[in-house]
Amino acid sequence: MSHLKAGDKAPLFSGIDQSGNRVELASFKGYKVVLYFYPKDNTPGCTAEACSLRDNYDRMLSHGYKVVGVSPDSEASHRKFADKFELPFPLIADTEKKILNDYGVWGRKKFMGREYDGVIRTTFIIDDQGVIEEIIEKVDTKNHASQVLKD
Repeated sequence: MSHLKAGDKAPLFSGIDQSGNRVELASFKGYKVVLYFYPKDNTPGCTAEACSLRDNYDRMLSHGYKVVGVSPDSEASHRKFADKFELPFPLIADTEKKILNDYGVWGRKKFMGREYDGVIRTTFIIDDQGVIEEIIEKVDTKNHASQVLKD
């Protein structure tokens, strides 16, 4: 669970996306950012979440949002995932888990009785001044865009 809360200044981040471009929070000044953290490319839940955001991307843009995904997968993995599902937004390859740790979303998880370290699926809505407006911890992967847009 993240140590951050609504009203906190969002930690600055910088990383390389699936196209080899540097993506950083500072470049989104003036826009709201949907910063979503997900465990793994090409898994059912992560695909549903990404496709929900993709299918509602134009609506998100019209509401002033920019979308950025982050996972510990590599640039190459992100490139295949983004190409396969025609994702129009950057996916940052956080292989060193720096951004994941800065946002407090790397931690202990339990699945089928087994405990392990992994990404705790979480979305941060960051306002146009870099302040966390909302944290979505109970992500509905199939309807994630609706959670963000409050449909």
